Amino acid sequence: MSRRFAALLATALISVYAQVIQFESNGMDYQVQTRNGLTLMCAPMPLTTSRYALMHVAVSNGSGQTRQINAADFAFEYSDGTVVRAVSEQQVIGDFFRTAKRSELLKLQSAYEKALYNNQFIRPNNGYEKRRLSALAIGPRGLKASAAAAAISFVSGKLAPGDSTDGALFFPTSGRALGRGRIVATLDTEDFEFLSQ
Repeated sequence: MSRRFAALLATALISVYAQVIQFESNGMDYQVQTRNGLTLMCAPMPLTTSRYALMHVAVSNGSGQTRQINAADFAFEYSDGTVVRAVSEQQVIGDFFRTAKRSELLKLQSAYEKALYNNQFIRPNNGYEKRRLSALAIGPRGLKASAAAAAISFVSGKLAPGDSTDGALFFPTSGRALGRGRIVATLDTEDFEFLSQ
C-alpha cells in the first residue's frame, strides 16, 4: 500500500470515526460522537428551572482505560463568544437545598425520567437509577430537594472500562433555554463538539 493511499485512508477513517450522529428520541434532539472508545451523547432538555437550562448527557467508556469525567468540563458557547460552563453537582445540590420548590422538582424529575426511560440508546450501568433509589429514603423538604437534584445531576468521577453513566448538566442561564450555539467538552483527553439549534 502506498504512503499516499495509507494517508488518505487514515484521514477518511478519522473523519468517519469523529462523525456526529444525530437522532430524535421522545422529542429531544440527541447528538452522539465517539473518540478513542469514549462515547458522548447529549441533548438540550426542553425544561428550565428558575436558574438553569438543562442538558441530558450520557457517557460510555468503551476504551481499555479508566477515564475522568467532570461536569465542569462541559460548556456552551454562543456565537457572540459568550461561554457558559456547566456547574458542579455540589453547586446544584446546594442551590436546590436552599431554594427548590416541590413543583419545580417534580417537573424536573418527570422531564428527566421521560428523557431517560424512553430512550432506547441509553442503558447506563452507573447512573440515575442508582442515585434515585438512594434519594428515596431522604426526609425533610430541603434534604428531599437536594437528594432529587443529586439523583438527576451528572456526577463527576472516574469511569472504568465498560461502564457508562448519565445525568443532567445544569447551565446557569437565569432560567433561559440554551438556544443556538456549540456544546463543547473535553472529557479526560478527548475533545467533543456539537452544534445546538
